[in-house]
Amino acid sequence: MSRTILFVCDAGPEVGGGHVMRCLTLAAALSARGARCRFLAPPPVGDLLEAFAPDLDRIAVEDGQPDRLIAACQATDADMVVFDHYGLGAADHRAGAGDRPAMVIDDLADRPLGADLLLDSGLSRASEDYDGLVQEACRRLIGPAFAPVRPGFCDLRQGALARRLSGPPPGRILVSLGLGDLNAITGRVVERLLPVTEDMAIDVVLGGAAPSLSKVSALALVYPRVSLHIDTPDMAGLVAAADIAVGGGGSSSWERCVLGLPTVLLILADNQRPSARALEAAGAALALEVSAPEFEGALQEDVIRLMVDDRLRLGMSLAAAEVCDGLGADRVADAVMELLESVSRSPGEGGPRSGSDEGGPET
Repeated sequence: MSRTILFVCDAGPEVGGGHVMRCLTLAAALSARGARCRFLAPPPVGDLLEAFAPDLDRIAVEDGQPDRLIAACQATDADMVVFDHYGLGAADHRAGAGDRPAMVIDDLADRPLGADLLLDSGLSRASEDYDGLVQEACRRLIGPAFAPVRPGFCDLRQGALARRLSGPPPGRILVSLGLGDLNAITGRVVERLLPVTEDMAIDVVLGGAAPSLSKVSALALVYPRVSLHIDTPDMAGLVAAADIAVGGGGSSSWERCVLGLPTVLLILADNQRPSARALEAAGAALALEVSAPEFEGALQEDVIRLMVDDRLRLGMSLAAAEVCDGLGADRVADAVMELLESVSRSPGEGGPRSGSDEGGPET
């Protein structure tokens, strides 16, 4: 029997598009298992769905205010609800899901969550961080092994790692700081890279509404080695082709790790800091605080280090590839289907909130 899963996620200038993109990745894995996936779509979410999944079932919502999302959730038939929204807490999750099982995707561990299944793929995260924030019966999927990474990255993993191990001179740098381009950071970064990257090609990824769009478009006209990619469907190809990246500290970190791409990782928000520092400690990235006074000089210095130090690039590639294998979406989708199956086996017993989930914490 086909199951319907409703996704409730956030997007916009302040939070970017990462919530939607990782939900789309999980939805694809669930669809491959026979589930029907639907998305609540306030305007910013709807714009991303139109760009990246135009045929996906969606329910238009006037705006993204929590009360509107919860009301729409309550009015929508589904067997399970997946929440990926920092502005919602336990009361919202329970009100929206009702007697249906709920999954929560989180990175913060800063508030109670009404979850029967929890996903936090942060490298620095421990299951114990959610003690007291979720019910004891909640199954916890913790760490990069569960990071939802699109299948295209796994498909290119072997070839990308083999090329990095062969050690060709760096010829391409990827700048990917989130589709939302928080505080127009992308244009600022590209301007600082141009004087120090010599003849390297620079691929720049932006969303269609990014504030840096006009600036980067103008730079691409002046510098033919700058290529602009707007709402690109081939992110995996760009990551595989790059030799160095300047990337954001969100969920795209796992995509770069899968393909072993040496990265200067920019911390664009407080919640990105723990994972970014953990990646740096693992040797998988060089982390920089965008808010630091010396940021622009440090950015140039770190990029130059990666350009000239072959051993540093190789070591970072190997460490990054060790962090994440790219199979997390399948692992999470299996856990979702197991939860739905467990609910269907015990009708009338209050569902998984009554303690029927025996999965326990996982790391």
